[in-house]
Amino acid sequence: MHGPVFGEFLGTFILILLGNGTVANVSLSKSKGSGSGYMTVVTGYAFAVSAGIFVSLAVGGVAHLNCAVTLALVIAGVTPVSQVPGLVAGQFAGAMVASIFVWLAYLHHYADTPDGPTKLGTFSTIPAIRNLPLNVLTEAIATCVLCIVGFSFGSKGVSATGLPAGFGPYCWGILIWVIGCGLGGPTGWAMNPNRDLGPRIMYAVLPIPNKGSCDWTYGLTVPIFGPLIGAAIGAVICKATGIL
Repeated sequence: MHGPVFGEFLGTFILILLGNGTVANVSLSKSKGSGSGYMTVVTGYAFAVSAGIFVSLAVGGVAHLNCAVTLALVIAGVTPVSQVPGLVAGQFAGAMVASIFVWLAYLHHYADTPDGPTKLGTFSTIPAIRNLPLNVLTEAIATCVLCIVGFSFGSKGVSATGLPAGFGPYCWGILIWVIGCGLGGPTGWAMNPNRDLGPRIMYAVLPIPNKGSCDWTYGLTVPIFGPLIGAAIGAVICKATGIL
């Protein structure tokens, strides 16, 4: 299998499998990484993004792995609108399937963990302090930064010939790491509606013992609208400044 849609599926699958797998390792009872802390999550997710980008590109994908990034590139005139349904479907499916595999890998640990919100946090984001307008703002800021800095990597102002082959995925991984360090504290820096919504749906349907609320009030607002707003603003800034 090969091509943009499959690339988005497989790349997002790897991203969520390793990223949410890191969260599960840190959060669930009796895991080897239990209690190792937020910086482990930040680092794991950073490398998960790099791994997902490499895999997507290797099978002919475009390595967006994020419908907010896709939206930004559509607004900037880089990605044709006609490609959006296939790319977003691939991203969404990859995130959902990966969530099943995280659950299977940590099956006994989910059973041994009593706290419902902790289990939800291995699938989707949870705010540190719940304030929906400010949570949306945080996600918008983080995603705007993601687009501005991330698209700068390929700017002619940085290199007239572009980055060396294979170098870009590492740059994106570093970017995810520093955004997680600088802006991830309030919301867990989703920056990606697919990353949150797909796994949240799987949390709702999987037979996880003693699970709590899916918190749809949060899940259908903050990690969806915040990233999309931020991506749109980032795209306009990138277009206006010549980054794209």
